[in-house]
Amino acid sequence: MTHETTTLISLKEAMKRVDNKLQALDTQFKELDITKDNLTLRFEHHSKTLASQAAQDEIWTAALALGFTSMELNILYSYVIEVLICLHTRMLQKLPNLVRSLPTLASVLRRKAKNKHVRLVWESVLQEYGLQERDVSALCTFFIVHGNKGEHYAANVRRMYIKDVSFMITNMVKNQALQDGLLRAVQIIENGKAAQDPENSRAPLKDLMPPVKD
Repeated sequence: MTHETTTLISLKEAMKRVDNKLQALDTQFKELDITKDNLTLRFEHHSKTLASQAAQDEIWTAALALGFTSMELNILYSYVIEVLICLHTRMLQKLPNLVRSLPTLASVLRRKAKNKHVRLVWESVLQEYGLQERDVSALCTFFIVHGNKGEHYAANVRRMYIKDVSFMITNMVKNQALQDGLLRAVQIIENGKAAQDPENSRAPLKDLMPPVKD
């Protein structure tokens, strides 16, 4: 075997070893990229969860700190309860086979987290009324905070006490999510989409939301 041939073989072997190392490095880099992407996704999810919790805490704080008179709170309560009843009623209309298993809005909210069909119907109902999840969350928070002492006022009584509820909400409610939810509730009621007889549905709404942690 000539010297040139030996040198060529050695060079090919060296190049092969280099290729193997490059492939190994490429594999390691791909694994690192996957790990990095997974960590990024986890961090983003954790950040969103923390942000959501913080936003919900702010809504609770805002709902507890509202500076309305008892009469003004009752008027807001009336709008809120009518919208929540409306949502529950509409869900039962769309899911007649689940009427017995969805006796309250709270049961709807629990079921939609586990049942895709219920969740899709819920999303379609929200779309019908131009609501978002955060609107419902804000309205439920208001109901939990003030529903125990809330008194329902009929539409004619509400108009007699306050001419422009939206103006009152805009000026008095500083938390944007709570303000948006209440304004949307008023808009839905004034557009005639609310339940007509809220008094008949008040008892089930005591179970509006799952138990709230202290």
